[in-house]
Amino acid sequence: MEHLFAQFLGARSLPVLFLIMAVCIYALSRGADWLVEEAVLLSRKWGVPKLLIGATVVSLGTTLPEAAVSVFAAIEGKPDIALGNAVGSIICDTGLILGIATLMSPLPLTGQVVHRQGWLQLGAGFLLVAACIPLSDPGGIFSRGGVLPRYMGVVFLGLLAVYMWVSVRWVRSGGGEEQDNGEDLPDVSGLATLVKIVFSIGLVVISSRLLIPTVQETAMRLSVPESIIGATLVAFGTSLPELVTAVTAVRKGHGELAVGNVIGADILNVLFVAGASAAVTPEGLLAPPHFFKLLFPSMLLVLLLFRAGIHYSGDRLKRPFGVALLGLYLALTLLSYSGLVS
Repeated sequence: MEHLFAQFLGARSLPVLFLIMAVCIYALSRGADWLVEEAVLLSRKWGVPKLLIGATVVSLGTTLPEAAVSVFAAIEGKPDIALGNAVGSIICDTGLILGIATLMSPLPLTGQVVHRQGWLQLGAGFLLVAACIPLSDPGGIFSRGGVLPRYMGVVFLGLLAVYMWVSVRWVRSGGGEEQDNGEDLPDVSGLATLVKIVFSIGLVVISSRLLIPTVQETAMRLSVPESIIGATLVAFGTSLPELVTAVTAVRKGHGELAVGNVIGADILNVLFVAGASAAVTPEGLLAPPHFFKLLFPSMLLVLLLFRAGIHYSGDRLKRPFGVALLGLYLALTLLSYSGLVS
């Protein structure tokens, strides 16, 4: 299907490509609008914190582009791209997306939920790095790299099931703050709201998947270097749903949903994206030396900075931390292009 769409794009003129891009961006924004509205409605109906809805239902849907790209890359014999997409998406989600969202408005940090999910987010990052270090030669990671074994991919998928189950248990045990008394809610069943959420997620995912090759074809027509296209579109392109959803949530005054979406997406990039990709690859996912020299340290640094922001910001993530997150993301991106780390 993607090959046919690429052929279709190749036969279109540049103005038509711009039109397709505009339609995709509009569909992406509308899908994100509906997703935020229905997720907030669902959280109010169930008395569930919006942050927890963002960290489970919304983030699972918006992480599907990363999962699709990484799994197909692994199946096609490009395991380093699969792992790079997962790690790069965590850096993009936490640095770029949270940075932009915080600059728009200080983001609410919902007490127990954000701290609990935030520790899981940081732990998932360290778990991914540890799982890629070969036990037989841990000292050779900077010269020979490592690998995320297939059996660890299966373990990650098992931990994903546990994470989703525990999240539901926390809700049932009254672990959510920000309860809603249910007043002034539309007379719509929870099932209908869930169906609308699934539809909205589908629209966000499909439009983002169509947008990426369209942007790539347009960039090549404009003679943008292919190396730059490949280095930016894989991680940034698959993070478009999280970016649009976060910006829309903040614009509508539901910043906690943006925080929950990013935290959940980071956890799922490890357990779901990297886990599923490793599970379908007999040899596992390769982690070349530059992962341990740049990508893994960058990922952990961004996660630790966000963790510090949660600790020191009180009930809202302050704008200075947004500036720091965004600045760190830009610095790491420039460093990756500089060729200083190989």
